[in-house]
Amino acid sequence: MTGDTQAGKKSLHRMVLFFLRHAEAERDADTDFARKLTSKGVDQAEKAGKFLLRLGIVPDVILTSPLVRARQTAKIVADRLGDMEATEVPWLAAGMAPETYLKEIQDYSKNESVMVVGHEPDFSETIAYLLGLPDPDALKIRKTSLTAIQVGQIEPGKGQLQFLVPARLM
Repeated sequence: MTGDTQAGKKSLHRMVLFFLRHAEAERDADTDFARKLTSKGVDQAEKAGKFLLRLGIVPDVILTSPLVRARQTAKIVADRLGDMEATEVPWLAAGMAPETYLKEIQDYSKNESVMVVGHEPDFSETIAYLLGLPDPDALKIRKTSLTAIQVGQIEPGKGQLQFLVPARLM
């Protein structure tokens, strides 16, 4: 049965969705949008990039929130991975709804893997939605943690947790 499921829906190849929460950012700035990474945050992002490279995890695409702290995290990670660029997408800005993620990530479904760099509580809500968890508070996505969800279909409850690694274990 290549390409079709029993329900007659198109089956998606297995795809891995990586969620990388931005690294530590300064508390105070003119706006929330403008908050930059602290020196600890830069170190955390470097550590995440080295961790990904060491494990051979190089996503096909890196998408980032337009907020400064997420863009900085994504750029550091992309630079560590070599010939990669992070693409800024407005829908990853703080306040993203899980339904928005599922709708927008469909555009990238031809890829084997996609990494998004963004925010809390957006990520715990979206990951819980993908996994079919009734309560997103069951997850705590810490700064610079990396979560991998494998999907065959990008639909609520169809994801399978592969791993969740906090920065301190990278």
